[in-house]
Amino acid sequence: MKRIERHKLKENEFARTVAHARTVLEARQRDITTGLIVAIVALVGIGGFVWWRQARNAHANELLGTALAVYDAPVVPLAAPAPGSPAPVPQPGTYPTEQAKLEAALPRFQEAADRYPSAQGGIAARFHQASILASMGRYPDAEKAYQDVVDKAGNSIYGRTARLGLADAQVAQGKYDTAIAIYTELSRATDSHIPVDGILMQLGRAYAKAGRKEEAVRAYNRVVQEFPQSLYAADARRELEDVKKS
Repeated sequence: MKRIERHKLKENEFARTVAHARTVLEARQRDITTGLIVAIVALVGIGGFVWWRQARNAHANELLGTALAVYDAPVVPLAAPAPGSPAPVPQPGTYPTEQAKLEAALPRFQEAADRYPSAQGGIAARFHQASILASMGRYPDAEKAYQDVVDKAGNSIYGRTARLGLADAQVAQGKYDTAIAIYTELSRATDSHIPVDGILMQLGRAYAKAGRKEEAVRAYNRVVQEFPQSLYAADARRELEDVKKS
C-alpha cells in the first residue's frame, strides 16, 4: 500500500512539474509573440515613415523641377508685327521678357515651397522665390521668404546664402543695423562657402549707406589688402575713394 501511495505521489509530482513547465512555456510564448508583434509594428512604422519621406521629397523635387524649367527658359523678344499683321506670340517654352519669365516662375516656386516647406526641394524653391521677389523690388516679401529659408535650412549652403540675401533685402529697406550684424557674422565664419571678399563688399556698402564712414573704409580696406586679386578689389578701391570724398 505504501509502495502504491509513493508511486502516486511521484506521478502527481511529475504531473505538477509538467503542468508548471507548460505554464512557463505558454507565458514565454506569449512574451515572445508580443515581442515579435511589437518589432513588426516598429519595422512597419519605420518603413512607412521612410516611404512617406521619400515620396514627399520626390513630389517636392518634381514641383521644384517644374519651376526651374520655367526659370531657366530662354528669353526671346518678340519682333514688331508688320502693319496689319496680328501680334506675334512667344515660341513654345520661351518668354518675351525676363520679367514675364520671372512672373511665370514665381507662383510655381511658391507652390513647391508651400506644399513641402521642410523638404529639401521645398527649401530650395523658397530660396528661389525669395531671390525673384528681391529682383522685383518686393523686399519685405523677399525678407520674409529668406528668413523662412534661414529658419529651415540651418547651417547648410542654402541657409548661409539665404542669410546673405536676407541682409541684402534689409539694406534695401534701410534696416542697416540688422543687415550689418548679419554681414559681420558671415565675414567672421570660418566654415562658410560664401567668399569673404564679397561679404566684405556688402558690409562696406551697408556701412556707407548708414553713414558710418570709418567702418565702411575699414571694410573696403580689408578687401583691397587681404584679397588684392579679388574681382571686387577694383570696386573696393573706387568705393573707398567715394566714401573718403563724401
